[in-house]
Amino acid sequence: MTKVKAKVTFVRIGPRKLSLIAKLVRGKSALAALNLLRFMPQKAARITEKVIRSAIANAKNNYKMSEKSLFVREAFVTQGFVMKRMQPRAKGRGFPIKKKTSHLTVWVESKEAA
Repeated sequence: MTKVKAKVTFVRIGPRKLSLIAKLVRGKSALAALNLLRFMPQKAARITEKVIRSAIANAKNNYKMSEKSLFVREAFVTQGFVMKRMQPRAKGRGFPIKKKTSHLTVWVESKEAA
Protein backbone atom coordinates (compact mmCIF):
# COMPACT_ATOMS: atom_id res chain seq x y z
CA MET A 1 0.00 0.00 0.00
CA THR A 2 2.59 2.48 -1.15
CA LYS A 3 1.44 6.00 -1.80
CA VAL A 4 3.75 8.22 -3.84
CA LYS A 5 3.73 12.00 -3.50
CA ALA A 6 4.56 14.89 -5.78
CA LYS A 7 4.24 18.48 -4.66
CA VAL A 8 4.62 21.95 -6.10
CA THR A 9 4.79 24.97 -3.81
CA PHE A 10 4.36 28.70 -4.25
CA VAL A 11 2.63 28.47 -7.62
CA ARG A 12 1.51 31.94 -8.78
CA ILE A 13 -2.20 31.12 -9.12
CA GLY A 14 -5.11 31.47 -6.73
CA PRO A 15 -6.01 28.40 -4.67
CA ARG A 16 -9.68 28.47 -5.69
CA LYS A 17 -8.79 28.21 -9.38
CA LEU A 18 -6.33 25.40 -8.77
CA SER A 19 -8.65 23.43 -6.48
CA LEU A 20 -11.36 23.28 -9.17
CA ILE A 21 -8.99 21.35 -11.42
CA ALA A 22 -7.63 19.20 -8.58
CA LYS A 23 -11.19 18.15 -7.74
CA LEU A 24 -11.68 16.88 -11.32
CA VAL A 25 -8.71 14.49 -11.28
CA ARG A 26 -9.19 13.14 -7.75
CA GLY A 27 -9.98 9.40 -7.86
CA LYS A 28 -9.28 8.97 -11.59
CA SER A 29 -6.68 6.79 -13.22
CA ALA A 30 -3.41 8.71 -13.59
CA LEU A 31 -3.26 8.27 -17.35
CA ALA A 32 -6.94 9.20 -17.73
CA ALA A 33 -6.34 12.31 -15.64
CA LEU A 34 -3.44 13.32 -17.89
CA ASN A 35 -5.59 12.79 -20.95
CA LEU A 36 -8.35 14.94 -19.44
CA LEU A 37 -5.98 17.75 -18.46
CA ARG A 38 -4.26 17.86 -21.84
CA PHE A 39 -7.34 19.32 -23.53
CA MET A 40 -8.34 21.83 -20.85
CA PRO A 41 -7.59 25.53 -21.52
CA GLN A 42 -6.92 26.59 -17.90
CA LYS A 43 -3.49 27.48 -16.56
CA ALA A 44 -4.24 25.30 -13.53
CA ALA A 45 -4.58 22.28 -15.83
CA ARG A 46 -0.98 22.73 -17.05
CA ILE A 47 0.27 22.93 -13.46
CA THR A 48 -1.71 19.87 -12.33
CA GLU A 49 -0.58 17.90 -15.36
CA LYS A 50 3.09 18.53 -14.52
CA VAL A 51 2.61 17.46 -10.91
CA ILE A 52 0.81 14.24 -11.90
CA ARG A 53 3.58 13.46 -14.40
CA SER A 54 6.11 13.98 -11.60
CA ALA A 55 4.18 11.65 -9.27
CA ILE A 56 4.03 8.98 -11.98
CA ALA A 57 7.78 9.30 -12.57
CA ASN A 58 8.45 9.05 -8.82
CA ALA A 59 6.37 5.87 -8.59
CA LYS A 60 7.97 4.35 -11.68
CA ASN A 61 11.61 5.14 -10.88
CA ASN A 62 11.67 4.93 -7.07
CA TYR A 63 9.14 2.17 -6.37
CA LYS A 64 9.09 0.21 -9.68
CA MET A 65 5.31 0.62 -10.08
CA SER A 66 3.52 0.26 -13.39
CA GLU A 67 2.12 3.47 -14.94
CA LYS A 68 -1.08 1.75 -16.01
CA SER A 69 -1.98 0.62 -12.50
CA LEU A 70 -1.66 4.07 -10.88
CA PHE A 71 -4.57 6.26 -9.89
CA VAL A 72 -4.80 9.66 -8.20
CA ARG A 73 -5.49 8.86 -4.56
CA GLU A 74 -5.47 12.45 -3.27
CA ALA A 75 -5.10 15.87 -4.87
CA PHE A 76 -5.46 18.90 -2.65
CA VAL A 77 -4.56 22.57 -2.66
CA THR A 78 -3.50 24.77 0.23
CA GLN A 79 -2.99 28.50 0.23
CA GLY A 80 0.51 29.93 0.12
CA PHE A 81 1.57 33.43 1.03
CA VAL A 82 -0.15 36.48 -0.45
CA MET A 83 1.92 39.27 -1.97
CA LYS A 84 0.24 42.59 -1.25
CA ARG A 85 0.66 45.37 -3.78
CA MET A 86 -0.99 48.75 -4.41
CA GLN A 87 -2.51 50.03 -7.64
CA PRO A 88 -2.44 53.83 -7.90
CA ARG A 89 -5.84 55.40 -8.59
CA ALA A 90 -7.22 58.88 -9.05
CA LYS A 91 -6.95 61.64 -6.42
CA GLY A 92 -3.99 60.06 -4.63
CA ARG A 93 -5.79 56.89 -3.62
CA GLY A 94 -4.49 53.37 -3.88
CA PHE A 95 -6.38 50.12 -4.38
CA PRO A 96 -4.93 46.91 -2.91
CA ILE A 97 -3.90 44.03 -5.16
CA LYS A 98 -3.49 40.57 -3.64
CA LYS A 99 -1.28 38.22 -5.63
CA LYS A 100 -2.08 34.80 -4.21
CA THR A 101 0.05 31.67 -4.31
CA SER A 102 -0.87 28.01 -3.87
CA HIS A 103 0.62 24.65 -2.95
CA LEU A 104 -0.58 21.56 -4.86
CA THR A 105 0.00 18.05 -3.49
CA VAL A 106 -0.83 14.89 -5.46
CA TRP A 107 -0.67 11.34 -4.09
CA VAL A 108 -0.82 8.39 -6.51
CA GLU A 109 -1.31 4.79 -5.53
CA SER A 110 -1.28 1.46 -7.34
CA LYS A 111 -4.63 -0.27 -7.88
CA GLU A 112 -3.16 -3.57 -6.72
CA ALA A 113 -2.24 -2.00 -3.38
CA ALA A 114 -5.73 -0.57 -2.92
